[in-house]
Amino acid sequence: MAENEDGQEKSEQPSAKKLLDAREKGQVARSQEINSLAVFSTGLLVLYFSKDYIGGKFYDMTTYILSSLDTFEVSVNILGTYALKGVMFFLSVAFPVILAILIVALVVGYGQVGFQVTMEALMPKGSKLNPIKGIKESFFSSRPLVELLKSIVKLGLVGIVSYVVLKSMVLNTVGLVNFTITEIVQYMLDNSIEFLWKVSLVYVVIAAVDFVYQKKKHKKELMMTKQEVKEEYKQTEGDPHIKSKIKSKQFEMAQKRMMQEVPNADVVITNPTHFAVALKYEIGKSRAPIVLAKGMDLVAQKIKKIAVENDVPLHEDVPLARALYKNCEVGQEIPEDMFNAVAQILAYIYKLKQEKKKNNII
Repeated sequence: MAENEDGQEKSEQPSAKKLLDAREKGQVARSQEINSLAVFSTGLLVLYFSKDYIGGKFYDMTTYILSSLDTFEVSVNILGTYALKGVMFFLSVAFPVILAILIVALVVGYGQVGFQVTMEALMPKGSKLNPIKGIKESFFSSRPLVELLKSIVKLGLVGIVSYVVLKSMVLNTVGLVNFTITEIVQYMLDNSIEFLWKVSLVYVVIAAVDFVYQKKKHKKELMMTKQEVKEEYKQTEGDPHIKSKIKSKQFEMAQKRMMQEVPNADVVITNPTHFAVALKYEIGKSRAPIVLAKGMDLVAQKIKKIAVENDVPLHEDVPLARALYKNCEVGQEIPEDMFNAVAQILAYIYKLKQEKKKNNII
């Protein structure tokens, strides 16, 4: 099991955020062997479908050189002409092949990792210039050894296939002395195509194995410790302790605002000890009485205390107090099915207030 620099075991799978962050830094699973396979295959297909065109160009170039040797003296001018012909030959034959390979390489690269532009991978880092770290990675890391073994296996497989294919081709070249130029060029093209597709088959196997290896290696490198998972969760979801404190503070502020509304209530419906609900009804402003505050146990006792201090009437109604507390939220109107019961209480309270006013005047 891999460990980080602090010696902690990397036992957890990389999270989606970890993979995304690595991708933005240019750290992606990429197999160079896939690109090599694409280059071989593209070269093979281009040669196969354009072998007549390339063969014609080879024939024209060879014929021109061989025929001109008998009619021209070797001079700077004729060498310049040969050079110009050679450049034109290269552009007409090799450039389309190179262009096709370049396009395919870009497409294959996109297919492996998608489109991602990142400057972080190109930025110089001081850690890369650290000689001690370089020596450590070179001599004490398994990566150079793995890459060396991959190269040896790859060269060995390609070398064996190349030897077997080229051996028979070389033996058959003895008979080329009796061939015409056209036949020689055609022989060279046919054998080149045969050689390429056989080597491509080897690269199919190499690329498939390397692709799976790179995926697993990339995922292993991004494995996380339990502590890293916790830290990432804190960053993305927030520290549970901080979130708890924020919720507690928000609740405290809501409670404070609620208590400030109690003196404005018309009546407080009580249980009488466990529940308290403060109601207010303003004719013309709301269709039904609105809950200004509600609470249970200690909060209920505090609501009742504030109500008494501010001359807000208390009315004891056990089932109504329970129903209001359970079905109503602070700031909302009471349900329709409770309006009649509350209306009777409010009417009674208003009547008491009117009588009290009248007695005070007298």
